[in-house]
Amino acid sequence: MRAFLLLWKRTISLKCMNRNFWIIALISFTNSLSFTILIPVLYLYGRQFKLDDFQTSLLFAIYSVSQFFATPIIGKLSDRVGRKPLLIISLAGTVIANLMAGTAATPAIFFLARFLDGITGGNASVAQAVISDVTTRETRAKAFGINGAAFGLGFILGPAISLLAQKAAKSTPLGESFGASFLVAGVIAAIALFITIFFLPETLKEKSPQAQNIFDLGLDKLITGLFMPRIGILLMINFFTGLTFTLFTFAFQPYFTVVLKQNSEALTLMFLMFGVLGVIMQTLGISQMTKRLQLVQILFLGLFIRSLSFVLMPLWENVTYFVAVCVFFSLLNSVVQPMISALISLNASPDEQGTILGINSSYLSISNAFGPIIAGLIVNQAHPQSYGYPLYLAGICTFLVLIWAIAKSPSYTVKTQ
Repeated sequence: MRAFLLLWKRTISLKCMNRNFWIIALISFTNSLSFTILIPVLYLYGRQFKLDDFQTSLLFAIYSVSQFFATPIIGKLSDRVGRKPLLIISLAGTVIANLMAGTAATPAIFFLARFLDGITGGNASVAQAVISDVTTRETRAKAFGINGAAFGLGFILGPAISLLAQKAAKSTPLGESFGASFLVAGVIAAIALFITIFFLPETLKEKSPQAQNIFDLGLDKLITGLFMPRIGILLMINFFTGLTFTLFTFAFQPYFTVVLKQNSEALTLMFLMFGVLGVIMQTLGISQMTKRLQLVQILFLGLFIRSLSFVLMPLWENVTYFVAVCVFFSLLNSVVQPMISALISLNASPDEQGTILGINSSYLSISNAFGPIIAGLIVNQAHPQSYGYPLYLAGICTFLVLIWAIAKSPSYTVKTQ
């Protein structure tokens, strides 16, 4: 942890190093822990309920669809009433949902918990709005990189904590159930809730006017946002990059465990590697790259490496080769989302940061619904090699997104140097 804090201090400028920024970074870290603890077990927990691959993909989808509709509402309300109240509500929902999932006795309760977590899951967009409140245009890309690094640190520790939770649960009534990871995630989300309540001040300086119509909650922006100058194209890029990435994330676990015949501990180490390399790139990497490259150039480079890696991964069913490609993938994959978020924030007006970043999170959420469903329809448990098909599809589609993003770049490029 000490080494990670030193990386932070070397990366962020003094303008961005204020108390509120570090508090929201800490909240993002604890929130990311509660999320990443679930990544290695969500697919496996679904299978514990005797769900097939397609039904398990719906566990991902129900969370993402409900978040798609809820996030712009949370973002809009955060512009009206403040960031802190909405962050509290969102985190409280995550706590309750994870506790429900961890003790679920039936698939119906598990699905209900995933829905509740999605419908209150706007904490990431509110945290991004807080970052927009407390940073300048010049430091915002770095700040989003640091926030991404907090998530990356969660990627390092979350899967490891998940594995420890499973081992500790064997001596409890939970036994072999993967529900233990959800219970631990709920406790960690409660810590983020505590920090928010007692340490985070309100960062919104000028609140948006209250709406005349109480039903004006920003849902219309899900459609009109696509036609906003500069913003609309970035929302669509975000949607398609999210869709292609979740094709990969859904297929990754069964490919690694079934095709490459690796166990859950090896899977945890893979997530640990993703997290370590992601933190390095999002702290030292982004800081250095923004000195030499424009934000769009960093985005294009990240998308190119991502697309190439997806295609290379399933070419040879060898674990050493697969790990080597994943290292190559991890080096620049982690810059994509911070660059999109920074470009959207820089192209949005100051009084609409919460609303626009909420819409951005919504489109990322709905893309996360389509990706697993498409992957679940492509794969066939009777033919393990089919787990590589979503990886090929993700690579081809990501390359098409890259070409489109380059073609449309004059409409959203901003200069920060």
